[in-house]
Amino acid sequence: MNKIKISAVAYTNTKAFIYGIEHSTVIDQIDLSLDIPSDCAGKVIDGTVDLGLIPVAAIPHVPNANIIADYCIGSIGAVNSVFIFSNVPAEQIKTLKLDSHSRTSNNLAKVLLKFHFKQEVTYTTDPEALTDAIVLIGDRTFGKKGDYAFVYDMGEEWMNFTGLPFVYAAWVANKELPEAFIKDFNAALKMGLAERAEVLKTLAPNPLFDLEDYLMNKLDFELTDKKREALALFLSYIEQL
Repeated sequence: MNKIKISAVAYTNTKAFIYGIEHSTVIDQIDLSLDIPSDCAGKVIDGTVDLGLIPVAAIPHVPNANIIADYCIGSIGAVNSVFIFSNVPAEQIKTLKLDSHSRTSNNLAKVLLKFHFKQEVTYTTDPEALTDAIVLIGDRTFGKKGDYAFVYDMGEEWMNFTGLPFVYAAWVANKELPEAFIKDFNAALKMGLAERAEVLKTLAPNPLFDLEDYLMNKLDFELTDKKREALALFLSYIEQL
């Protein structure tokens, strides 16, 4: 059988998934690459890989998109790694620098600023631009909250806005995959999540960030019906931007 090509995100929030994949027989069925979220999405969209842990904002751009796993990168409220960092209160943000790593976080920021905070904002991807606020995600946010006057955790703000959890990334295929593989893959993800205490032992300590709280409490990995509802609502808001 040809190996199934998979792209996954290389952030701390996926370490448990990667651990489960690498410590199960599913590793023999796949070719795995680790990428930043935007590259992961691009590979699934253009068919370079068959399956990816992609930012959910990219799902509408994936041919034959199909969420194949029971697990995701999500949160119920604050996630502590997806932020708008700002020099002014949200109600005064007029310019925002987007994060080149993720479509979902950029779109979530736009949704929150337009529909939650009721702001008309100018956006830029110019890394040299001076703006009121920036979007920053993933490991690059660890220990950065003290550097800004105003900090908005987008998982928390989405919950304040909608009363729903949020899905940042999901395992999306661009073709039909064998049922036996999907079963094995879900089992590997489940095992990895059950071994998060072991995963923590492999991570370098960060004196400015509580990795244990992040992996055990802030991230929520079950792709529940409520998260699917939130995903559909988020995609509907993106269409209105």
